[in-house]
Amino acid sequence: MDKKEHQAGVSAEELLKVMEKLRSPEGCPWDREQTHETLKLYLAEECAELIDAIDNNDQEGICEELGDVLMNIVFNCVIANEKGHFHFNDVLAGIINKMIRRHPHVFGDVQAKSADDVVVVWEKIKQREKKNRVAPESVLDGIPRSLSALLTARAAQRKAAKYGFDWSSEAQIMEKIEEELAELKAAMASGNQEHVDEEIGDALFSMVNLIRFRDRATPEDLLNAATRKFKTRFQYIEKELKAAGKTLTEASLEEMEMLWRKAKQNQ
Repeated sequence: MDKKEHQAGVSAEELLKVMEKLRSPEGCPWDREQTHETLKLYLAEECAELIDAIDNNDQEGICEELGDVLMNIVFNCVIANEKGHFHFNDVLAGIINKMIRRHPHVFGDVQAKSADDVVVVWEKIKQREKKNRVAPESVLDGIPRSLSALLTARAAQRKAAKYGFDWSSEAQIMEKIEEELAELKAAMASGNQEHVDEEIGDALFSMVNLIRFRDRATPEDLLNAATRKFKTRFQYIEKELKAAGKTLTEASLEEMEMLWRKAKQNQ
């Protein structure tokens, strides 16, 4: 049996049975001790590893990490079912119904000829769904607390922008960034460290606004890319120093800066 034939015979039901077995009295002591709360960290780690695999265009890694994420999802479903809250099939039914409900331009008779048209359709559907829920006190409510600070800032800005509270051009945002940097310089000159902290935050928030407005990548993606670039260049410094028989502590700042420039040229 080749790989494709084997894959064709596999179902989510098998994974569900495996996880139920692990949680049973005859299963694994560690798995039996887990709760929704203890699994949060593992789910976050698996999602991070999946994102790394995607960034590295590692298809085998993506396949493996998707499996790990799916396992965590099923694990949580098994725990919920044990407590009588919901079953894995309820999760499947819920997302299937939501996808059909939110794509009337595919499964119904609504017209949507572009991605922008689809966004309009989604917003109308979401508004109808929200009518059956308790109204939030603010349109900014509902942003997940566990998002990173960069993505939280982006989410808040996007929600405000939906109501017209937004910039009209990148040039305007650049002016705001320059204004925030000027305020940061003034705060640093004053020596008030709390004020410096505040202005650094404002400058970061403005940079996120520019990234969000450009709508090309998330601030998380861009910062991760910059960090990877830094790591590559710094590791070049380490490698070259080692080849010269030196350690980082033995090298001067001038030597490291020279190697940094070489690493930059090589990239």
